Amino acid sequence: MTEAIFPINVKFTFSGHDTFHCRQLWLKKGYDFVQAKNKFTKEDAVVELGVGKNMVSAIHFWMKAFGLLDKEGNTTDLADYIFGEKGKDPYLEDNATLWLLHYHLITQGLASTYNLIFNQLRKEKIEFTKDNFLFFVERKAAEAGLPAVNRKTAASDFEVFLKMYNRTSEQEKDKEDSFAGLLTHLDLLQEERRKPEDKISILNFSIPNKNRTDIPEDIILYAILNNGGFQNSINFETIYQDKNQPGLVFAIEKSALLEKLEAIAANPWYARYRIRLSDHAGIKELQFATQPDKFEVLNNYYGQ
Repeated sequence: MTEAIFPINVKFTFSGHDTFHCRQLWLKKGYDFVQAKNKFTKEDAVVELGVGKNMVSAIHFWMKAFGLLDKEGNTTDLADYIFGEKGKDPYLEDNATLWLLHYHLITQGLASTYNLIFNQLRKEKIEFTKDNFLFFVERKAAEAGLPAVNRKTAASDFEVFLKMYNRTSEQEKDKEDSFAGLLTHLDLLQEERRKPEDKISILNFSIPNKNRTDIPEDIILYAILNNGGFQNSINFETIYQDKNQPGLVFAIEKSALLEKLEAIAANPWYARYRIRLSDHAGIKELQFATQPDKFEVLNNYYGQ
């Protein structure tokens, strides 16, 4: 069991999934495949997984993108925790697990579109189109001194992003749609068709901050601990607006996030760590006497 650690922002990646978005059972299927000592690169992977060759590559990509495989192709602690023999939610029946996977997809940084949209683009533009996204990634690549972005590849990746998060009216009618994107139930992405002065219909997308009542405070605390970078305290503004922090990753309203932190501080299970939310001269901090292990935090949630 290991942590999945890949270099973030060394380059932008907009491919690897062969234009397939991640389906509901793919991660469990991929996990079992790896645990059986199979290799995604072997010819018999098509038979073992029961999917086409391109889908084999896609499952392999998404396993890495969600932080379920390390560089050597071994399953990570997170993968074992969710999908293992005593896995907490191997068939992804709990929305909390989907929020957990969403968090790792964004923060892992392997699938650049997701990291860039949640951490940066939505801070610049409340609403965005596909063209807005393409101009944005071209600019960011130039600013970072990275190779020019292949516009066609990035456009295709944006379409995969939409399938991952955007639940269509047809899918709403079929709650068991196995082809739906894995994260559509999180209600993160909104779509609106607009007709500007030139009368050409344009699809606008947004990821508005909402109350997000279905995110357990334990998932919020897990994300804070997993990000690290602090010792005994962390500023509330950091949690709300910094890269890869819960405020941006979960698109949660400021007041709702504050309520989640208050719930953490008031939870008797965390009393042993003496977690408190301080407010000194208007500066709020989440403080710890000692930090809990992030998987113990998850155990508190799944144990319920």
